Amino acid sequence: MRLPFSRARRLLPVAVLGAVVALSGCSTSGTDDDAAPDTASSAASQFPVTITTAFGDVTVSKQPERVVALGWSDADVALSLGVQPVGAADWLAFGGDGQGPWNAGKYTTKPEILGTLELDMEKVTALRPDLILDTRSSGDKARHDQLAALGVPVIDVPKGGEMYLTSWEQQLDMIGTALGKQAEAAKLKSDLDAKFTTAAAANPKFKDATVAAVARTGDGWGAYVTGDGRVDFLTKLGFKNAPAIEALKKDSFYIPLSNEQLDLADADLTVVFLIQSTLDQVKSDKLFQAVPSVKAGHVAYMDNKDISNAFSSASVGGLSYAVDQAVPLLAAPLG
Repeated sequence: MRLPFSRARRLLPVAVLGAVVALSGCSTSGTDDDAAPDTASSAASQFPVTITTAFGDVTVSKQPERVVALGWSDADVALSLGVQPVGAADWLAFGGDGQGPWNAGKYTTKPEILGTLELDMEKVTALRPDLILDTRSSGDKARHDQLAALGVPVIDVPKGGEMYLTSWEQQLDMIGTALGKQAEAAKLKSDLDAKFTTAAAANPKFKDATVAAVARTGDGWGAYVTGDGRVDFLTKLGFKNAPAIEALKKDSFYIPLSNEQLDLADADLTVVFLIQSTLDQVKSDKLFQAVPSVKAGHVAYMDNKDISNAFSSASVGGLSYAVDQAVPLLAAPLG
């Protein structure tokens, strides 16, 4: 069953849902100021472009200069493509410019940090956007209608991307197209795919090993199923999601687990994400520590906040960072 909206409101700001004004002074460009003239010219030549969303086809007639990025990791992806949004939502509560370490220093001018679940339309309007990105969000029509009323192109979730289910590939493709950065997006995708392939080849024990990706949140235990970026990440490395957990999948990518269900977390490798909880709490949880795989030491704790956020970002940049940082942590318990 899909997570109720009230529950989603509690979980989203702390990254369970794998993992949502005016600028002072003069106007700033939404594109990379250091871009070479021929690069900018090449991007401009891509337009007009049309992107299919859950609310129909959206046409971007010319290269945008004032991008507002509202969806989960939308600003993250724009930065990876060399475009600096003038306004952004900090879904993972990074603070500052709203970015993780994989995008450190990419802003020359800090964006206006906007709301996530609740839209502050006064601030959005004051930014005078010529493109709004909302590719990974609730897919709620009321939200879409609010943004569309501004009369600028709004790149909403794709069909099937509602409730934050837009994949990193879909997000990268949509944003790359909307920004006239199709070639750059294709290279980022091929580079990340190659990184996954290399990591999988270097760790043959990952192949077909079962994995249970679980989270300890402020509400208790839960597990992720296919469709969530964490599980998709692990399967790209060769793992198979634990069949007992996958069997619970309906139309949500996060399955709450009662204490009586914790044995479902038993797998060749159990991966633990900490959301509003601490490593000490998990290690002192006697029921969880009694799960066979955990008791045997076949467990990887994603207690490093940067790594956990990289998974939760489900962005091309965040996932690339996670491959570099998390793969050794996954390999160690498997010997």
